[in-house]
Amino acid sequence: MSNLVSTEWLAANLDKVRVVDASWYMPGEKREPAKEFEAGHIPGAVFFDIDEISDHTTGLPHMLPKPGEFSAAAGKLGIGNDQTVVAYDGSGIFSAPRLWWTLKAMGHDNVKVLDGGFPKWKREGRAVETGPAQTKEKAFTANFRPGLKRDFEDVMGIVQDKSAQMVDARSASRFTAEEKEPRAGLRSGHMPGAANVHFRALITADGTYKSKDELRAAFEKAGVDPAKPIVTTCGSGMTAAILMLALDEIGARDTALYDGSWTEWGGRPEAPVVTG
Repeated sequence: MSNLVSTEWLAANLDKVRVVDASWYMPGEKREPAKEFEAGHIPGAVFFDIDEISDHTTGLPHMLPKPGEFSAAAGKLGIGNDQTVVAYDGSGIFSAPRLWWTLKAMGHDNVKVLDGGFPKWKREGRAVETGPAQTKEKAFTANFRPGLKRDFEDVMGIVQDKSAQMVDARSASRFTAEEKEPRAGLRSGHMPGAANVHFRALITADGTYKSKDELRAAFEKAGVDPAKPIVTTCGSGMTAAILMLALDEIGARDTALYDGSWTEWGGRPEAPVVTG
């Protein structure tokens, strides 16, 4: 079953699902997703603040929150354990897969991503609502799945024993260290043995995921075997979720996401780094 729903499907099922705007943008874009939400969103949607609903005990950005904290935040947004959640974002496909992964990690399987997101919805002239979200609190109890998340020590072990394939969603120029990292203080390059599948290689010009055959070809071109264990990584754990969703679409079942990603790895002097 696909993790994606079309704008046509969502328009016909708005009253049966909890729609969640999970928009997040790179700091350099200077966009304010919470304000943009109030200026216009899919009718009935609530706004999920990826930076706010995160683990604030670490200096790393938007790390996965503790299950209890997530349960409280989700419940306040009107997300219940019995609901189908449809996540979308203002880029088309960018940050919504991160919420998809977060909910999966918290034990909530009934979550989809709107293919093409808010840009496609607006292009098609569909209804848009303004103002703050109207929410009715619900009960949400997380059932954390540690198998979907990897930490620094896990990845250090993988780099040494090659027990999984590390797949990096950053651009080729960042992967090879031709381009400096956007976050200050980080080394450039990639983890030893990692493969590179830029997340944009999985997205069409209109902001939707490519076909399953095209997704499969993108991973095969990078030497990634979907039948073997995979850990996705990126700059800060955001676009790694785009890869993870794509892998799930093509049948990969042993996948996890390195939450700290390059922000952590590139900032740890003991972590081995390859350039070129």
